[in-house]
Amino acid sequence: MRKFFVTTMILVFLGLFTNEALGQQDAQYTQYMYNPLSVNPAYAGSRDVLSFVGLYRSQWVGLDGAPTTMNFSLHSPVGKRVGLGINVTRDEIFIADESYVDAIFTYTLPVSEDGRLALGIKGGAHLLNIDSNKANNGTFNPNDPLAEIFIDNKFSPQIGAGAFYYTNKFYLGFSVPNILETEHFDESSNSNNSSATAEERVNYYLMSGYTFDITDNLLFKPAVLTKLVQGSPLQVDLSANFLIHKKLTLGAAYRWSAALSGLAGFQVSDQIMIGFAYDRETTDLQQYNDGSYEVFLRFELFKRDKGLKNPRFF
Repeated sequence: MRKFFVTTMILVFLGLFTNEALGQQDAQYTQYMYNPLSVNPAYAGSRDVLSFVGLYRSQWVGLDGAPTTMNFSLHSPVGKRVGLGINVTRDEIFIADESYVDAIFTYTLPVSEDGRLALGIKGGAHLLNIDSNKANNGTFNPNDPLAEIFIDNKFSPQIGAGAFYYTNKFYLGFSVPNILETEHFDESSNSNNSSATAEERVNYYLMSGYTFDITDNLLFKPAVLTKLVQGSPLQVDLSANFLIHKKLTLGAAYRWSAALSGLAGFQVSDQIMIGFAYDRETTDLQQYNDGSYEVFLRFELFKRDKGLKNPRFF
């Protein structure tokens, strides 16, 4: 049954590469609240230190050809109001892999006694590889013009922008990670010269979160991330995390009509935080896999002047 499902998924994936079809859209993250830079360039420099985040996500564990994502980001303030960053993402799914490399610039304005508004832009490259030979399962009809697809490092430019308002306890961000609706490949990309086009649609993100002081040793932070893509249902991620004794984070999340998640994190020191998330589908897809997991590491090179007096969760 699982092999049948994998075959079906691969065929559906190949079916996307026809006229007016959509290409794979932006990667999703359960622990978005710890790595907003992956979807909003205006976040760069907001932590007031040189900050590095590495994240790995394995989706639908146990399902051959299921998506995996690796994300690395580095950002820092370089002046009183200027921040710089770099964000690298690699996605692998079935017969395709995609790489994104972005350079980021932000400018921050003080808008109140405690609040700052950062405006960010990014530019970079998207590289796409597709090799239908990776699907060696006897599924494809050799007479089918879509049975053989080979693309080698197809380049597409990336331009994105965002705004990020934040205090020590609240944030609100809006972003468009890529404003270009790029056609990843065309007729000449297919070995049989058939028409095949994958267009990446614009993704719009709105995110927010707040930290509540319940007691001196217990903080609560709900957060929300919404994503809108033309032609697709609105995606809403809701999360609720508790910070215990400024060290241990425990929480849960819900991806609307898609998955339930458990989250855990540990602040090893002022410089190092590690985190883990596990997702379980709430759809029929769950019977074909063992869930999805995500791990991340955040490392900050220099301490803040006052340490972690006001942990922000973000």
